[in-house]
Amino acid sequence: MLHFTRIAAAGVLALAALSAAPADARSVEEAKASGTVRIGIQGDNCPWGCINSAGEADGYDAAMGRAFAEHLGVEAEFVPLAVANRIPALTTDKVDVLFATMAMNPERAQSIQFSVPYAANQMSVVGPKDADMSSADKLADYRIGVPRSAAQDTALTALVPEGTNIMRFDDDAATIQALMSGQVDAVGGNQFYITRIEQGAPGKYENKLPLTALYNGVGTRLGEADWNQAVNAFLTEFMATDEYKGIYNTWMNMDPPQMPAEMEGVSFAIAQ
Repeated sequence: MLHFTRIAAAGVLALAALSAAPADARSVEEAKASGTVRIGIQGDNCPWGCINSAGEADGYDAAMGRAFAEHLGVEAEFVPLAVANRIPALTTDKVDVLFATMAMNPERAQSIQFSVPYAANQMSVVGPKDADMSSADKLADYRIGVPRSAAQDTALTALVPEGTNIMRFDDDAATIQALMSGQVDAVGGNQFYITRIEQGAPGKYENKLPLTALYNGVGTRLGEADWNQAVNAFLTEFMATDEYKGIYNTWMNMDPPQMPAEMEGVSFAIAQ
């Protein structure tokens, strides 16, 4: 696999997602000609995606992104992104594809094209062990933090009673920090929040209430069949290999689950 990785600065990105690709968005062939593919990943959300102490892209999505770059015969250029600017980075052509913990849902499918799913993610409310958070109604008594616009934000908002104090932060790291500092009582997080929280406050918190099980897909721009086809061809081939299983074992601490063949409201491929 390719060992060279160039970390690109995320820059200042527009916060409004565009519904169509910009006229100058580059094609797969143009990316190949340049020798690089620009891959958006989360900048501070390991084991999904992060920048490690050596300044290199790391985590599950980075490993998958490198494998995709190798499939194309180019080098991976990673662009670290926060939750809120993932889609704008793609639609404004700051990146070519998103391997950025993109939970697949009908709302997001209005703004980007998803690939077939390549990862699963269980969302839950994480709170103090001695707190009663056993039902949605009981959550109304607490301040709950979530990454703004993330899947757990959407799931929690739909679940809890009106008036529940949901506090929204820029990304996963800020959400976890809000819990550790006492700014919130609980957080809506993915399946790895509890591991990160346990490192800072051992024995204090636990997964309290499941929110939803999600599947992640690679994001490309709407209408760009070449990128969608390239990603799906890569995933179809790569996910049948031992290398893929090894990556999943390394970062998810489990074997790859069975991925859904279809999802309501989400298309995996652009119709030809």
